[in-house]
Amino acid sequence: MKMLITPSILSADLSHLQNEIDSVASADWLQVDVMDGHFVPNLSFGAPVLKTIKTTLPLDVHLMVSNPADRIAEFAALGVKNITFHAEAVPETKARKALIQAIHAAKATAGIALNPETPVSAIDDVIADIDLVLIMSVHPGFGGQKFIPSVLDKVRAIRKKFPNLMIQIDGGIDPKTAVLAREAGANNLVAGSAIFKTLDRSAAMKALRS
Repeated sequence: MKMLITPSILSADLSHLQNEIDSVASADWLQVDVMDGHFVPNLSFGAPVLKTIKTTLPLDVHLMVSNPADRIAEFAALGVKNITFHAEAVPETKARKALIQAIHAAKATAGIALNPETPVSAIDDVIADIDLVLIMSVHPGFGGQKFIPSVLDKVRAIRKKFPNLMIQIDGGIDPKTAVLAREAGANNLVAGSAIFKTLDRSAAMKALRS
């Protein structure tokens, strides 16, 4: 499967956000981390910020929020590619299925994210309905954390059972951990610091691909 590279603008220089986005034009997707200060400690972007940026890259919205169902419409209106919510924020099957249906009705693909301590079994109820599983390889809410290698077991388990599912991994991704993630079965790498903290972003993304 093709390996997708998804820069996370959480690590970009927000004072020059459009220039930062332009510098990763050779990426596959662009991730926008939405934090509410409740599900995770920090606050970050909202739909108003997305309205100000220009890019041809598919937008990947990662909702690190306690009320993802209330946030779908505002991002769907912007024509985003994918919307991912956290399994921990929506524990009930009925609510999860309704949320996935709402995302699909908005013409976006639906993803579900697992924190490092959350087992794959926690999403057995909806994994057949989703388009993407996001494996967090750090604890959500902060950039620049170290990669947690034990989460690779979850990647392997999902890939074995669902060979065609997109598996995204986010946190501590650099050229070394990218190899581990790819070998485990991930096919969508989210990287922040490894891309935006370098001068040559194209070279950084090429290193992640290879």
